[in-house]
Amino acid sequence: IETTGMADPAPVAQTFFVDERTTAFARLDGIVTLIDAKHIERALDQEKAEGAENEAVEQVAFADRLLLNKTDLVKPEDLDRVEKRLKSIN
Repeated sequence: IETTGMADPAPVAQTFFVDERTTAFARLDGIVTLIDAKHIERALDQEKAEGAENEAVEQVAFADRLLLNKTDLVKPEDLDRVEKRLKSIN
């Protein structure tokens, strides 16, 4: 199942555990999050209203695997910083 853009992964994953129709034919094996190396820091830094979750942080934290794309668009030192930051979240 692919969710385009910024989506909270928890409700999608929960479907695999609580919806009997879904659990009858499918199982959740893992969550892969595709990350735009050029723009992820802006998304991670985005301020949210009190009580609202930052979807980018949620997606990174919830993932079993992180797939970093657009790495050719950032400087090596910026990519190192992004990778360290992602590892600190997940």
